[in-house]
Amino acid sequence: MLLRDSNFQKLDRRIYDVLVVGGGINGAVSAAALSSQGASVALVDKGDFAGFTSQESSNLVWGGIKYLESGELSLVRKLCRSRNHLLRAYPSSVREIRFFASIERGFRHSRVKLFLGTLLYWAIGGFFTRAPRLLGPATIAQEEPEVAPLGAGGFEYSDAYLVDNDARFVFGFIRAALDHGAIAVNYARSLGAVRAEDGLWHTRVRDEQSGKETLVRSRVLINATGPYVDANNAQAGETTQHKHVFSKGVHLIVDRITPNDRVLTFFADDGRLFFVIPLGPKSCIGTTDTRVDSLPAHVDPADRAFILENVNKRLRLAKPITEQDIIAERCGVRPLVINAKRSGEGRDWTQLSRKHAVEVNPEHKHVSIFGGKITDCLNVGSEVARLVEGLGIELPYAGRRWYGEPPDAVRDEFFHQARLMHLDELTAKDAWEPLSTRLWRRYAAAALGLLDDIRQDPRMAQVLIAGTEYIRCELHHAAQREMVAKLEDFLRRRSKIALIATPQRIRDAPGLIEACEILFGSQAQAKIEEYFVGT
Repeated sequence: MLLRDSNFQKLDRRIYDVLVVGGGINGAVSAAALSSQGASVALVDKGDFAGFTSQESSNLVWGGIKYLESGELSLVRKLCRSRNHLLRAYPSSVREIRFFASIERGFRHSRVKLFLGTLLYWAIGGFFTRAPRLLGPATIAQEEPEVAPLGAGGFEYSDAYLVDNDARFVFGFIRAALDHGAIAVNYARSLGAVRAEDGLWHTRVRDEQSGKETLVRSRVLINATGPYVDANNAQAGETTQHKHVFSKGVHLIVDRITPNDRVLTFFADDGRLFFVIPLGPKSCIGTTDTRVDSLPAHVDPADRAFILENVNKRLRLAKPITEQDIIAERCGVRPLVINAKRSGEGRDWTQLSRKHAVEVNPEHKHVSIFGGKITDCLNVGSEVARLVEGLGIELPYAGRRWYGEPPDAVRDEFFHQARLMHLDELTAKDAWEPLSTRLWRRYAAAALGLLDDIRQDPRMAQVLIAGTEYIRCELHHAAQREMVAKLEDFLRRRSKIALIATPQRIRDAPGLIEACEILFGSQAQAKIEEYFVGT
């Protein structure tokens, strides 16, 4: 039986300490933190894990340098510490990267003032990263000839980014929760929760694949549904001090613009930071910042026009980037936290920060998580665990480290075995990095099992979908351990194939049929048609 189906059947077989509704970054870290410390945890999401806001980020893990302008120094300090924490805990997945900023003549702040801001940012971050540099126009032209001469020079500073896609990083926490006994199910919609007479939360859950319904009983209910937190609280009769307003952020993905692993940084026409971010063999350009009131949000022609106009104005390319060059698009909704008694109209809403807020109703044993971002995810997980413990849930292993990559000895053994196998000699010619590096980053200790698969059958190291780097054993691993229910789950979230290859290229790939047969067995063709009807 498939892991997902088996987990759905287990949802009603016990009383859980905690039910987490929502499998984005906030729900994933909550489940991982609680299950690792001994709580019994169930998690459900109406779609796939990380299937909404958490799959649409810029992939940046940054300390919020833009909040210096609004004077939120304590928030910047907190985010920088969170960034540093992630860099230490996930050295393979979260890496320091240089931001190469170019300033136009006449901008509202001088180049020197902005450079002093980067020095302050570096200091607030505890000098954890490489030091900033002041750049003259000649240096910019020499080091990044793709950047148009804007006249005022610029500066360079460090932050961090996710090497793989954001959704893959989020799934790592889901997998950690599963490994510590949690029951997690995607495509399992909460139909509503009530506080019953037995003192438990009773939550009706429907399997969106089969239509079956079940009842989940839990002592604590955590609402981690991201932009849908307010709607879910209203359904459950929970009143909170916070609520969300929404900002739409759009990114366009095109062929790699610069060969350097840098984030090209500009100030867009609206004055906001604007990036060209490396995404393996591609570049991710954006972002927009448009207030929206309804969900989900969609990319519209104005979004594309804004991004293309701003990037073409600030780059010196052989030919302008056009809509025909767009490989994929990302469109996410940032849930921004405000006081529920205020409309948020009295201030520039674009200056609202991505800070999180966690509210607890001790009487009902209900927790709501507002806002947040990947940079701050470890703080969210630890905070939720402390609060749940305060609600009377025993954590037998309280304080146990629940995040991070395996110990160095495990990593060293993996790379030693990979060298003995001459694994990197099997790396595809068009791959962006060695095969061993990719496998360790994506699967950590589980990558040792992939090495064994390759030893048993060398064909397991073959790329199935040309140009995407993903090899046969990764498909088998996903089928067994990653709850892939739809082709989109693998192409867009367990991997980044849908971000670096056009739908037509994926459809024409000779290995697509075999890949889907590995993932879905006899349903392979139906899953292919389902995916391409929606793209």
